[in-house]
Amino acid sequence: MTTAPVAKPPWLETEAKVTACKYQPSRINTLTLGIPTDKNHFLITFTYYVHSKTYTDEFTSPNYLEQGMIFLIAYNPLAPQQNSKSASTPTIRAPLFTVGIAASVILSLIWLVLMHGCN
Repeated sequence: MTTAPVAKPPWLETEAKVTACKYQPSRINTLTLGIPTDKNHFLITFTYYVHSKTYTDEFTSPNYLEQGMIFLIAYNPLAPQQNSKSASTPTIRAPLFTVGIAASVILSLIWLVLMHGCN
């Protein structure tokens, strides 16, 4: 006997309001050799009102958003603090060549330590 999967309720839409928009310069990272990896330079803080409670969250964006601007977001009705903007925050991944360079430096250091121990 199999049971049918429990259907999750659909996320609902509501209006959110920008409360702050701050410019963030590109982070310089040793692994990226100074190459910017994040194209989202604005940190957007926003609020939305659901179930008689105000929620605050933030996300990054490549575009400046004016304070007070209204936009639509979707939220989880069972957990209103979960919303479509915070779920879409991008992750930063190091480019493959950067990982290769870092690995070669580490392997070179290990080789030097091993060779120094032989003398």
